[in-house]
Amino acid sequence: MDEHAAALETYFKEHPPRTVVEAQQALKDQTGIERSPTQVQAFMKRLGMKCLKVGYVPGRAANPDKQAEQETFKTQKLEPRLAEAKAGKRKVLFMDAAHFVLGAYLSMVWCFTRLFIASPSGRQRFNVLGAVDAVTKEIFTVTNETYINAESVCLLLTKIAAKYAGELITIVLDNAKYQKCELVSRHAATLGIELLFLPAYSPHLNLIERLWRYVRKECLYSKYYPKFDGFKQALTDCIQNAHTKHRDELETLLSWNFQSFEKVKISTV
Repeated sequence: MDEHAAALETYFKEHPPRTVVEAQQALKDQTGIERSPTQVQAFMKRLGMKCLKVGYVPGRAANPDKQAEQETFKTQKLEPRLAEAKAGKRKVLFMDAAHFVLGAYLSMVWCFTRLFIASPSGRQRFNVLGAVDAVTKEIFTVTNETYINAESVCLLLTKIAAKYAGELITIVLDNAKYQKCELVSRHAATLGIELLFLPAYSPHLNLIERLWRYVRKECLYSKYYPKFDGFKQALTDCIQNAHTKHRDELETLLSWNFQSFEKVKISTV
């Protein structure tokens, strides 16, 4: 197989196999050589291939103009404010809402036989509007079981302003209508809070998106809650205690390394 290494490397770059068995068939089709799955896997490793999870790029974020806009925002607006936050001259928080629905969230677990969890009945939803401090990782929330709206945003801004009274405050958030409305803009101005709106299709620039993924992993995946109250309490405890009980993990998870899509290979396979 090593005689065909260069050609196979080119082929696999254009047609990445999803499984070793798929690679085994491709090897046979391209070279006429049949090898066991173990041999094929070892060969792909020699080529420098790894089994990696496919990343996700928001559809319009792949547009070069959008990428340029996002990079300009990051370097000219976001990073200077984060530098001020690191120096203690400003508070920077990232805001977004998450909607947790009581249900079955499946994931991989180590077990002896396949496990099953019950799916709770109904579609009860626990809404959390949150903001995470970029430096301290402290989390502020407003929660309800109905809808997150402009009034929810104003409540959260008031909480943050009370905590950081007398300090410069910047809130990084997306362009949801209930966040970018006149009521919220006026309230933020009254409190002396700067609202820094992300470019469109830029969830990768909002740190709190990573926090919501962490909360889902910790509280929801492969876990069963028979009652909605227990479901809410688990989420509330996780969010409220994350910056103290899991500070080291959050430091890594919420680092200021923002994904850039300028040099990533976008597959159409």
